[in-house]
Amino acid sequence: MLKNVSFLIKPASSLCNMRCGYCFYTDEAANREFASLGIMTRETSRSLVKAAFEEVSPGGVVSFAFQGGEPTLAGLDYFRDFIRLEQEFKKPGVTILHAIQTNGLLIDREWAAFLKENNFLTGISIDGDKAVHDLHRIDASRKGTWNRVSQSFALLKSQGVDVNILCVVTGISAKSPQRIYNTFKRLRADYLQFIPCLDPIEEERGGRPYSLKPKEYASFLCGLFDSWYLDWKSGRYVSVRLFEDYVHLLMGMPPSTCSTSGNCGSYFVVEGDGSLYPCDFYVLDEWRMGKIGDMPLENFASGEVALRFLREGMQKPEVCAECRFVRLCGGGCRRDRIFTDNSIRNYFCEAFKTFFSYAEVRLTEIARAEEAVMRRISGGGKGLKD
Repeated sequence: MLKNVSFLIKPASSLCNMRCGYCFYTDEAANREFASLGIMTRETSRSLVKAAFEEVSPGGVVSFAFQGGEPTLAGLDYFRDFIRLEQEFKKPGVTILHAIQTNGLLIDREWAAFLKENNFLTGISIDGDKAVHDLHRIDASRKGTWNRVSQSFALLKSQGVDVNILCVVTGISAKSPQRIYNTFKRLRADYLQFIPCLDPIEEERGGRPYSLKPKEYASFLCGLFDSWYLDWKSGRYVSVRLFEDYVHLLMGMPPSTCSTSGNCGSYFVVEGDGSLYPCDFYVLDEWRMGKIGDMPLENFASGEVALRFLREGMQKPEVCAECRFVRLCGGGCRRDRIFTDNSIRNYFCEAFKTFFSYAEVRLTEIARAEEAVMRRISGGGKGLKD
């Protein structure tokens, strides 16, 4: 049995009501035999929920995170039925976690009430202020979406939903880290996540209008950190997931994402037809592990496809062996690693080195302060090693 079972579920497959210029999943879907694998049926949802609770050990955690495409296109009734299935199969002592990442276009009061009632951690995708966001995040009519999306975020906040912002960093938005950060503060966002945009699969990095180059990413991270650090110093704290991961790593704690740890295999992706994959960035025919319900989850996790994926994910860039910052980046996300016949390198390696050199002293300062708080709470204990 598994102590923790985590699913990233795509109930509407690659279907979306937006046409984001940089969408990695549109590109991913285009590289499969079938771009859309359909809206998830009740039978598939039932197999998924049943498998989760059969495999989780007593006292364990089951995490259901919904993503897309755009997951709300599956309809609110789909999600209500999913909750009913959980009640049918859940076991005593097992914790259930819910999350959803949405573009926000369909969010209304009915959605907000559901998300609040069922404790969904809700991520809204916003790329900054109106000018930056509307440059790439447009709807099917090619119209900007910032006004509607920011209103959805405000609605969720007003209804008490646990909501955060996910911002995709492009080469253009990387020029304005403080402006973007301050925009999110004006929206009263307390939790922020920034992820670098991806170029299309098998395409040389850096050639698209939206592409994020390493020097641009380094500049963005340094500028963002300056603003975040000043807020921390003055007691006006805003959560930035990436920076918190680095602080936790300095404290000897695990990071919250596989990309920060540099290790793969922390969850299962479930596509609309029930197909299983090892990672959201590799929902491709080559990496299809099978179909939910065909065999126990442990068998999928120990199967040939999953093990091959883990083996390849363990191949780190050679420079990591001598880099003093490897404890903070772990070699980076596998999707950013460039494999050639003779070497492996991380596309953003120089960006990370630049940032860590710039922010290391202040990251360590924050880590020490957090450890001091923890010691006061616990009544003692050892601190950070020099």
